[in-house]
Amino acid sequence: MIRMSVNRILPLLALLFFLTSCSHKYKIEGNSSITGLDGKMLFLKVFQDGEWVPIDSAEVIHGFFKMNGPVDSAMMVTLYMGQEGIMPLVLENGKIEVTISVSQLSAKGTSLNDKLYEFINKRNALEVKIEELERKEARMVLDGADLEDVHQALSKESATLVKEMNDYVRQFITDNFENVLGPSVFMMMCSTLPYPVMTPQIEEIMKTAPLSFKENKQVKDFLTKAKENMKLLEEQRRMRQNMVSGEETR
Repeated sequence: MIRMSVNRILPLLALLFFLTSCSHKYKIEGNSSITGLDGKMLFLKVFQDGEWVPIDSAEVIHGFFKMNGPVDSAMMVTLYMGQEGIMPLVLENGKIEVTISVSQLSAKGTSLNDKLYEFINKRNALEVKIEELERKEARMVLDGADLEDVHQALSKESATLVKEMNDYVRQFITDNFENVLGPSVFMMMCSTLPYPVMTPQIEEIMKTAPLSFKENKQVKDFLTKAKENMKLLEEQRRMRQNMVSGEETR
């Protein structure tokens, strides 16, 4: 029978844990065709306690830059130049290829970054279609078409595209409830609102959201503020109704 003493096993377990913990590393290889970036410092920043905190940096040299380091679990970060956010990234185990050009921002090579930029590209394509309808309306009116007829026809197309985009965003968040993409894209969507508020789209997402999603710090903070604002809006609505009712009874 082969026996091994505890004194010999413990160092082996410690070594195994060390090797396992160090095996998860991110490696970013970036290239840029924007000449103005040469010689500039780029920073990876993570949002913590209400501010963006730098966790890595690199200088762009002849259009290329590299970053690498350990990563325990997937983390959503933003690539910055100075105080300007350039693009979101998922910091995860593996090689991430970043491209920065006038016409393209992309990160690929790891599963979550591939998912993220497939989503961003499709959403951008839908936004372009919606913007094109506005230009189409202007052209048709200039060509002599009746404004009311044009507006009525294109409004239906616009509503269809907007619904398609909203459904796509909602489904993407739902499909990624359990990883960093769900909460991150949810917060990107909410950042387009003038202030935190519960919209039908947000309420629909929350119907099926698991506790892990709702307990995400940023999501939880947004929901708390949104619900507070909804109460204030409801109180204001009731006050206006009471004022109108009071004036009518005079």
